[in-house]
Amino acid sequence: MKTLFDKNTLEEIQNRLQKLTPETKAKWGKMSINQMLAHCQEPILVSLGEKTLKKPNFLMKMIYSRFKKSLYDDIPWKQGLPTAPAYRVFETKNFETERSQLLELIHKIYLSKNKTHWPEHPIFGQYTGEQIGKMQYKHLDHHFRQFGV
Repeated sequence: MKTLFDKNTLEEIQNRLQKLTPETKAKWGKMSINQMLAHCQEPILVSLGEKTLKKPNFLMKMIYSRFKKSLYDDIPWKQGLPTAPAYRVFETKNFETERSQLLELIHKIYLSKNKTHWPEHPIFGQYTGEQIGKMQYKHLDHHFRQFGV
């Protein structure tokens, strides 16, 4: 599994991001390109501890825990999976602003690759740095494939 903490993978993701244009259309799903760019920032912000999510109740946490490994394993996510409510973007966004912010966040998390302790995810609990690098790559790859890059 690729990780966003690898320099070559970082460059791959940055290059794919630069190939997107305001006219790029999704191959599946309901998000616009601008919404996708804003959406992709959210999990990075959570991993960096810059965004908090509401903690689920005990029952929901137990249900979510069954999906934790799928966030960073080698199996690609299916097309059209529902977006987690906390990461949904409804408002209109500016393409250049969102792409620039995402590029900055990707670089920021890459620079954090040597951290030994990451903030606990409010829904899925503790992740290792290795898991976070894989998880962030997998999420970006999923949405970049959604938009054909």
